[in-house]
Amino acid sequence: MKSSFLMTPGPTQVPSQVSLAMAQEIIHHRVPAFGALLKDITEKLQYVFQTQNDVLVFPGAGTGAMEGAIVNFFSPGDKVAFGIIGEFGSRWAKIAEIFGLQPIRLGGEWGKAVTAQDIDLLLSSEAGKDVKGVFITHNETSTGVYSDLKSIGEVCQKHNVLYLVDAVSSLVAIDCKTDLWGIDVVITASQKALMTPPGLCFFSVSKKGWEYNQEAKCPRYYWDLANALKSLKKPTPENPYTPAVTLLFGLNEALNMIKQEGLENVFKRHLQLSKMFRTGVEALGLELMVKDEKIASPAVTSIMLPEGIEAGKITGFFRNNGIVIAGGQGQLKGRIIRVGHLGYVDAFDISNTLITLGRAFKSQGKALNTEAALNKAWEVYEHE
Repeated sequence: MKSSFLMTPGPTQVPSQVSLAMAQEIIHHRVPAFGALLKDITEKLQYVFQTQNDVLVFPGAGTGAMEGAIVNFFSPGDKVAFGIIGEFGSRWAKIAEIFGLQPIRLGGEWGKAVTAQDIDLLLSSEAGKDVKGVFITHNETSTGVYSDLKSIGEVCQKHNVLYLVDAVSSLVAIDCKTDLWGIDVVITASQKALMTPPGLCFFSVSKKGWEYNQEAKCPRYYWDLANALKSLKKPTPENPYTPAVTLLFGLNEALNMIKQEGLENVFKRHLQLSKMFRTGVEALGLELMVKDEKIASPAVTSIMLPEGIEAGKITGFFRNNGIVIAGGQGQLKGRIIRVGHLGYVDAFDISNTLITLGRAFKSQGKALNTEAALNKAWEVYEHE
């Protein structure tokens, strides 16, 4: 199979150190060596979640964590609010409906942010007086918008509602101060900025979250977080079911790399690369879907396609040249392309992607000034 470099919003490129860690001999999940591994990983996850709260590891996808965040803290009939800024916020609200919750959808215009003011207006209104929880997508990969978690957290604390955040594509790429910003439940997954293959998901749960958990009546078995916590707190920590041991080896190495670089440096790198890429895209004469820098994601950029340019041919050109990018989802399918710049990525990867972007458009009869765009992109990067 021909190798390719992943510049998608996820999965992302896996460092060779992580791949090598996963190649080591497997161990049984009910022995002290695994307990020591799980304890070590849990402490490192608390570092990247920026929390002293309990952090739980499950085999599963980010969507599974979305379901877990609903069934562990709410009951059928509960009224909850969702900030919808793209496909994944919509998905979370649909899952809530399936379990009998009553979701109130805020926003809904893809490419626009849901603000703290929007949340405050709802929770202060008659319609929002019984809302028990607020669900926010931190970084929406379907559009390239991210949310201001700090200001929304202040509103949630003011109204004493549970605050739940989907940080699947943001954790490590964008600052998420779980404890400082009063976030009760944070979910994420392994295949984004954590630089590990797909297959792991994670929950951070506050004391208030556990109080909600005791009252929650939604049915759950696999996603029973309280049961998972009991297993984690055993003298030899363990998972309640068979864990993805090989992926945990890889995750441990990825977390070591993140700690070595330092969280603040990782955040800075992602912001630098985002500004570099956005500058290059605009210098090519292409239109960014999210023009407002205040809400533009440091992890993924969406590019509007001009009339006559086919998304499938652009992404196909990239694949044929050893790079994978993504097309649009849902209502944006065929209208945008999406480039991820999160995880194991550096400035040379951004540069190569801009060069390939210029060549891809040229292949469809639209010549772009790639050299000038590269010069501007590198200038921004070197002065950040």
